[in-house]
Amino acid sequence: MNEIARIVSCLDGYDPEALHVDKAREAIRACLAPIEGIERVALRAALGRVLAQDIVPSIDVPAHDNSAMDGYAVRAADLKADGEVVLEEIGSAFAGRPFEGRIGPGQCVRVMTGAVLPQGADAVVVQEIVRVDGRRITIPAGQKVAQNVRYAGEDLKAGVPVLKAGTAIRPAELGVIGSLGIAEVRVKRRLRVAFFSTGDELCSVGTPLGVGQVYDSNRYTLHGMLARLGVELLDLGVVRDDPAALESALRRAAASADAIVTSGGVSVGEADFVRQLMARLGEVLFWKIAMRPGRPMAFGRIAAGEDSAFLFGLPGNPVAVMVTFYQFVRGALLFLSGCRDDAVPPLLKVPSATALRKVPGRTEYQRGILSRSAVGEWSVRNTGQQGSGVLRSMAEANCFIVLEHERARVEAGELVNVLLFEGLV
Repeated sequence: MNEIARIVSCLDGYDPEALHVDKAREAIRACLAPIEGIERVALRAALGRVLAQDIVPSIDVPAHDNSAMDGYAVRAADLKADGEVVLEEIGSAFAGRPFEGRIGPGQCVRVMTGAVLPQGADAVVVQEIVRVDGRRITIPAGQKVAQNVRYAGEDLKAGVPVLKAGTAIRPAELGVIGSLGIAEVRVKRRLRVAFFSTGDELCSVGTPLGVGQVYDSNRYTLHGMLARLGVELLDLGVVRDDPAALESALRRAAASADAIVTSGGVSVGEADFVRQLMARLGEVLFWKIAMRPGRPMAFGRIAAGEDSAFLFGLPGNPVAVMVTFYQFVRGALLFLSGCRDDAVPPLLKVPSATALRKVPGRTEYQRGILSRSAVGEWSVRNTGQQGSGVLRSMAEANCFIVLEHERARVEAGELVNVLLFEGLV
């Protein structure tokens, strides 16, 4: 277990009392190794899974030279650069029904999109620009060799790897694999993630609120964020602020999951037990991360007999839960799942529509609304109240405004970094 502490203590700039956001990500990633379990699934069931094999075509795609347009297959040698030419149509070719023969001098074949290019042809002239008089086809000047032709192996070439192990399978990857006639693929098993909320003040949805209680929203946001990653979920519900109950939940989670995500209980209050239990049951790296929201966050590993699981102890405030999940947990879980790339959308620079308050010495994630004006200019404004308990701000926003560690107040018109929710949340 002390391997985690040894790894991160070697990182430049590591400071568990005031860790920069980028160093926190680096420290977490340094401790992780992708899961090894592999299974074979039908292609249709592979969406969202992670490839555990390279995909190497055994055939060319397309398998034959074919037409990219509806038109006429011709010999470029018959065409004129500065004048029309009249050719004789000798047949037709359709997708799946090729022309049985060869085009000779002065001849052409009617072809449809996807049809195998007839022998002798080396160009296709689109039907919209020709003149047809029975079997006499007038081709205008300016046509070129190879135009509107898709060559065999242009998309995929036999023997040349097209998808690498560790690739997340999206709709496009499904299509690529299907175009090779592959019915089953080897994928990483699904990552198993246990999650629960902590706190005596939490009330389950559907029951009346008691005095001082709030409904447990964090488990719903956690469920949604985790479900988007395609992991196998184990919902352990609400765990009260009781050391014995928390220890039981952590041991149960560690025995059955690869990772554990909790909300609440990682601060320094008298009833915040998760951090202490992590230290006793395994190893904890507790950071006061230099960020807002989400300053208190715990990362470590919990043991249960011979089993163990990585634990991400997130803050209790709803917005802080979502911010820390997207900045740290999402990428870590994708990496554990075997993904080579956690696919974080790029930061975009756009002008801020208003002044933004910011204190140097921490990275801030303000909830923003990116919009375009009537004249087509993009700008971003925050959603107003930025408190870590204002979950409404996440529902109203379509991006994070990411204000760098050393940055101070932002004036209206200054460029700021924006992280779009699309592709992330």
